Formats: sequence, structure tokens, C-alpha cells
Amino acid sequence: MIEIAIDGTAASGKGTLAKKLSLKYKFPYLDTGLMYRMVAYDLIYQKKKYSSNLELESCKTAKKIDFQQSENIQLRSEEIAELASKIASFPDLREILNSQQIEFAKKNKKKYGGCILDGRDIGTKILPNANFKFFINASVEIRAKRRLLEKNISFLHENDEKCMLQSLIIEINKRDVSDVKRKVSPLVPAEDAFIIDTSLIDANELLSIVTNIIEGSSKKSD
Repeated sequence: MIEIAIDGTAASGKGTLAKKLSLKYKFPYLDTGLMYRMVAYDLIYQKKKYSSNLELESCKTAKKIDFQQSENIQLRSEEIAELASKIASFPDLREILNSQQIEFAKKNKKKYGGCILDGRDIGTKILPNANFKFFINASVEIRAKRRLLEKNISFLHENDEKCMLQSLIIEINKRDVSDVKRKVSPLVPAEDAFIIDTSLIDANELLSIVTNIIEGSSKKSD
């Protein structure tokens, strides 16, 4: 049975890689970051974003959410991203979601022979014994440009585009600092992870590099 753990920074390409690997190897895939975004979305929708006990409300929300519905909800807004980053530092919330992620891996390894999870502590916390671990990164400027392209905004004046790009750089830097410096499960590469910089390669090139590692490796499945 195969476990593939993919960690990395925001907009580095880890999610796209995980989806492509899922299609290639027919293993179920879980975007663990979307779980935090779903909790954040529900807190905003229920007007509990400014609760005096946000951690408690986050935990209550996480226990009742059907995470299989994530594809039906728009979760990519900046407001949701900011709140998701904030609540991701809550130890009790991480414990709840971590247990669900581990259960996902166990169930799908047994049913499909493998699983793929991406996030920020998969190789270090969720799947410490994964057969393959990857840590995906890129320069902040490149990641900001990718985020800008994702917004698909037409007819932007050059000055407006520069301002928006600078704003995204600041936003991504802030997220990186938050992820790396949080006390619980900080964003760090696993010691045995393959570290890949995607600044100068596209999604297909990244997929080729990773599949060559997986298929050319001497590592054995369980």
C-alpha cells in the first residue's frame, strides 16, 4: 500500500501536483488545507468569526462539517484564507482534523491500495511513515504571480496590476511566516522529503519529476 505526502507553501503547485498524481495512480486525494477553509467558511457564514472563543467554535464546527462537500463551496476568497490561517494554529482544532485526515488515509489505503494527501504537516505529522514525501516551494514573487493569474481579472491597468501583485506578495509572505512560526505543526520539510522548487518549471514538468522519483525509487510499498 502506498502513501504519498505532499507539503509546501501556498501557490507552490502542491495541490495541482496532488490532483495529477491522483488521476495518474487512481489513488484518492485529500486537500487538507480545504478542511481548514471549510471551517473558516462556516464560521464566517454563521457570523462567528469574531467569537470570543474562536477555538471552541472552530472545534464545534469541524465536528459537524461534511468535508466531502468542499467542491461545492467557493473557498478561495482572501477572507477565508486569512481566517483559515489563523484557526490552523489552534491545537484542539488541528487534533480533530488530524484524526480525520489519518482516518481518510487508513480507509483509502485499504480500499484503493494508496492515498495522496497535501497540506503543510503531512510528511511530518499525518503520514510520518509515508512511502514518498515531497516538499514543494517557489519564490514568493512567482507564487504571487500565480495567484494573480488565478484571479483571472481582465483589462487591469499596468499600475493596478503592480499594486495587486505587491499586495499578494505581502499577503503570501505573511502566510509563510504564520505557517513556519506557529507552535503546533509548523511548516517544515520532513527530513526524508524530496524538496522541489517550482519557480522555473510548470505543472507538467513537476509531475514528470515526481513520477520519475516514485517509479524509479527502490522504496517498497507496505
